[in-house]
Amino acid sequence: MIRIENLYYVYPDGTKALRGVSLQIDEGEVVGIMGENGAGKTTLIKHLNGLLKPTLGRVTIDGVDTRQASVAQLARKVGLVFQNADHQLFSETVEKEIIFTLRNLGFKEDEIQPLVENVLTKLELTEYRDKSPFSLSGGERKRVALASIICANPKILVLDEPTVGQDAYQKKKLSQLLEQFKSENKTIIVVTHDVEFAVENFERVILMANGEIVADGDIHEVLTNRDLIEKSSLVPPQITELCWAINQHIKEFPRNLITTEELVEYLLKFFGSDKIGSINI
Repeated sequence: MIRIENLYYVYPDGTKALRGVSLQIDEGEVVGIMGENGAGKTTLIKHLNGLLKPTLGRVTIDGVDTRQASVAQLARKVGLVFQNADHQLFSETVEKEIIFTLRNLGFKEDEIQPLVENVLTKLELTEYRDKSPFSLSGGERKRVALASIICANPKILVLDEPTVGQDAYQKKKLSQLLEQFKSENKTIIVVTHDVEFAVENFERVILMANGEIVADGDIHEVLTNRDLIEKSSLVPPQITELCWAINQHIKEFPRNLITTEELVEYLLKFFGSDKIGSINI
């Protein structure tokens, strides 16, 4: 369990990045954190593995106060993938990048190679194993950074803007990975601006603005609330925006749909499946 209590954080230059943030994330939850640049999202997640320590307040991971634990100790439980992969990579090859993580976390030598092979295959990086991470594209480097974290099988996985630089195929693969982690009862926290990715993968979403949480709840309630969307400087899901437009002409049309599947289901009920089935698209 992750518990954050009245968390404040002030950077050395005096910037107040977090202002009284409190929340709880239970084991096995999949949560999206969204908001405009400078809202405090990245500052918040850096508290989860001890990279930052609270100015005021408290952060505990499974009852362990992060102020009392080192980053190395927390890294066995919390795997954090940075937004900019270049801040995380430094080894000569992709394979050595993964090996370094496993050795640094104390894995035995006979355990390391099978774990390396598994994660290279899982993230489709086998062909790049002997290449420098810095010779790869931005999206590929992001996958290497992810591989260097998930190879250690952390209980909590934190991803900062994982879809940036990824094409549709890689986003789909990432969604499949999240589903797999979810089936393993891992806690997953994703910071993202990608509203459509959030709609497809999260049930709970947290909106932040000016270092505070402005909403925390079911994704249908949060991402279909125009006031909250505007306050967080986000765009609504495409399906939701379409529903809002239809609602201006058909008042009984729902405003809180977020997926294509939900829209199709409602249209079948609204018009009747026999009429919908006769339409050629």
